Amino acid sequence: MRAFLTPAADSVLRDTAFVQLLSGRLAATLATQTQSVVVGWQLYDMTHSPLTLGWVGLAQFLPMALLVLPAGDAADRLPRKLILALSWFTQAVAGLLFLLLTLSGTDSPVGYFGVLVLFGMARAFAGPGMQSLIPQLVGEARLPKAIAWNSSTFQIAVIGGPALGGAVYLLGPAVAYALCALLFTTAAVAVLTIRRTLPSRADNSRLGAFARFTAGIVYVRTRPIILGAISLDLFAVLLGGATALLPVYAHEILHTGPAGLGILRSAVAVGAFAMGIYLGRSSLNRKAGSIMFAAVAIFGIGTIVFGVSTNFILSLAALAVMGAADMISVFVRSALVQLATPDAMRGRVNAVNMLFIGASNELGEFESGVTAALLGTVPAVVLGGVGTLAVVGLWMWMFPALRGVDRLDEVGQRPH
Repeated sequence: MRAFLTPAADSVLRDTAFVQLLSGRLAATLATQTQSVVVGWQLYDMTHSPLTLGWVGLAQFLPMALLVLPAGDAADRLPRKLILALSWFTQAVAGLLFLLLTLSGTDSPVGYFGVLVLFGMARAFAGPGMQSLIPQLVGEARLPKAIAWNSSTFQIAVIGGPALGGAVYLLGPAVAYALCALLFTTAAVAVLTIRRTLPSRADNSRLGAFARFTAGIVYVRTRPIILGAISLDLFAVLLGGATALLPVYAHEILHTGPAGLGILRSAVAVGAFAMGIYLGRSSLNRKAGSIMFAAVAIFGIGTIVFGVSTNFILSLAALAVMGAADMISVFVRSALVQLATPDAMRGRVNAVNMLFIGASNELGEFESGVTAALLGTVPAVVLGGVGTLAVVGLWMWMFPALRGVDRLDEVGQRPH
């Protein structure tokens, strides 16, 4: 891959406003990852059912799916940093509600699922707000670099969050939930204090609500490169959602505790972070489409290896390879979506992208939980990896324009 990379251009890390946004993203993602470990372990400990882990994903996905298109429209009409801050404040409230449920001593998961619904509603607004705010802060010339550093910051939190969650869980879930609420509040304050006059956007208020909400879908449908990229991620990760079953692997196959679960969760992010730093210092300059397809195929192979492994070290290595491969896919997909979309549409197009990502992650967790309950944990993961490889082959045939993408910075110039 080195032959296709050129030295990095101007660093976006000198931009104070962008660094503030990254700081907020770091705090919020730390909280999300910590909370994910604690909720997953707590509910599995209550029910001892893999299907419960699937319901955790579904409880977050359904409200997000219902609200993400209106959220994208809001990001194109209202101040994006305000939308993002309010979303993170709401997630802080969810952390406090988890704390209250834990202190109440309830042994029923119903209340936890209710809070997860609230959490999913808040996430619907955070995604379009965050992703459409980045280009406003840094401009299109520095956007690929900003995407790489944003993804790397996310992975730092994904590395630290699960390990933090597993460690703090030893002090009790109440302590972990209190920490999550504090981190979400810190994130909201960080983005609210950004002092930057942002570019004005086109007024779309004359359109009807339905036309505004669905404009992103219409735009994506007419851009095969964007449609192919985000749908590839949807189906590949939907089938390869092995991470949803990590509590089962930690508990029953690898025989480790909450701390081991945190390390397993972090392994994916370690690989992704290393690749993200590499991409942040260099630029993916040639054969971007082919490299993305190769990365998704490697992700599928890593899923199969993890599925059959009973060795903790081999499992960590497989997860790290999956993380590095996924980072390449995320980088290319994010750059394609952002560079091929005008700023006035970015909230709504990013909402569609988030809907696909949410479907791949949360529905992937649900699919993994159901498949594991029906077929067993190991067959479910291996079958998902095989499915990912099949999707790669099919998408290379269905979307030749995506396979043929060479330079990312030329995507916005292509005729549609």
